[in-house]
Amino acid sequence: MAGIKRALISVSDKTGVVEMAKGLEALGAQILSTGGTSKALRDAGVNVTDVAAYTGSPEILDGRVKTLHPKIHGGLLGRRSVPAHMEQMTQHGIGPIDVVVVNLYPFEATIAKPDCRFEDAIENIDIGGPSMLRSAAKNHEDVLVVVDPTDYSRVLDALKSNTATPALRRELAMKVFQHTARYDGLIAGYLEKQTKSGEVKFPKVLSLQFELSETLRYGENPHQQGAFYRELSNHEPSVSRGKILHGKAMSYNNFLDANSALELVKEYADTAVAIIKHNNPCGVALGATPVEAYVKARETDPVSAFGGVLAFNRIVDLATAKEITSTFVEVVIAPGFADDALAELKRKKDLRLLDVGPLTKVKQDGFDLKKLVGGLIVQDRDLGVLTDLRALTVPTIRKPTDEEYAACGFAWTVCKHVKSNAIIYAKPGQTVGVGAGQMSRVDSVKLAAMKAQMPVKGCVMASDAFFPFRDGLDAAAEAGIIAVIQPGGSIRDAEVVKAADEHGMAMILTGMRHFRH
Repeated sequence: MAGIKRALISVSDKTGVVEMAKGLEALGAQILSTGGTSKALRDAGVNVTDVAAYTGSPEILDGRVKTLHPKIHGGLLGRRSVPAHMEQMTQHGIGPIDVVVVNLYPFEATIAKPDCRFEDAIENIDIGGPSMLRSAAKNHEDVLVVVDPTDYSRVLDALKSNTATPALRRELAMKVFQHTARYDGLIAGYLEKQTKSGEVKFPKVLSLQFELSETLRYGENPHQQGAFYRELSNHEPSVSRGKILHGKAMSYNNFLDANSALELVKEYADTAVAIIKHNNPCGVALGATPVEAYVKARETDPVSAFGGVLAFNRIVDLATAKEITSTFVEVVIAPGFADDALAELKRKKDLRLLDVGPLTKVKQDGFDLKKLVGGLIVQDRDLGVLTDLRALTVPTIRKPTDEEYAACGFAWTVCKHVKSNAIIYAKPGQTVGVGAGQMSRVDSVKLAAMKAQMPVKGCVMASDAFFPFRDGLDAAAEAGIIAVIQPGGSIRDAEVVKAADEHGMAMILTGMRHFRH
């Protein structure tokens, strides 16, 4: 676009706007602006024409009306290639506006404040901004529209080199409509919550906004295409927000396993390690140090741990790194890596290293989504925890010992992250056997015993849901289990408790289920 005549700049987020305005001014553009943006640009030495002076109409209604004027929207919507449009613009004294730089009132940040009043939210609904953006984006053949500050430099470069291609224009217009769609979705969701009595958990229209982060080599299988999208509104420490420090690009299955591993270790305050294989834990442990926890986790099932995905809730040190490189591992996720540990791990050319930053204890509420053909099922994230096991019901004659309570608490947390039907054999701070994904619970009990590489005798067992029959208890007793933690709630609970008593087991009833399909 050679010889741009006019640029309109009105932004809430003023990141980089002075440099953008100076760049446009240097290209000969008259700079139109409003309110706080006008002042910021003028204070920075930019020659600015206020929109009110340009249109001949003052800002009115406390600034609610300032850019809603034919001289603005005519200058944006008039098609340069249509003679009738140009004649009408000339007739009405409307000059073309060639560049629009606009971003919107901070509605999302406003409603996120704990003390946000309804009136504050309403006043932060932008009207003129979306109108200008949509007008400019509709006429992107003639108007370059910029809503994202990260695009400022490349737009200036394109203008300077006269390379503002149709492809660039379409891309910028697309970003506008993505931006305004999300903005409108936030407003609609907020107003729905204010309109209905009580909390609105599930909105009538569910608006989801995810940004394409990368295209993957393939999906779950090589014949499927895949991509990774990042949720715009979730800033919780997560795999999605992590930084890849080394190794091959993450695959679809790597992302799944990495997420499962990290979410598991985030449950523990003590130093914890989880090893995930095919989206199930094959070893979890606590330790005084990361290397101790890792070795204990790997001992659960060394065969399955080969080629696994590891997550730590502590910074990985050199001793841990050396232990990791002693075998084949796909991915390591941690809140950080010591410099010498990073150097050691980078010796493995393909090993993916993911730094997720400091792990906060608070988890952000949100939805757990599962796509169906033609639909979506939605639920809360499973953030349920048991804060005091000793306050729970113990229906058996024998009560758990202190060691059994500790082991049950550890196993119950692991069980939450295992595919149903889920059974965990454990001792304090270490898994011993994992039974996952079986169609009958007793088969998961037997599988956990079959997979165990360490002695089961004296271990505890956690079950994600109740035992429908006593056979699960009988199989566990045969394997050497001495205490059980499970939700209870079966019509045969009395039969199951009787089986525990016959075997001398202690049993804790949680009243909480942790299905994971």
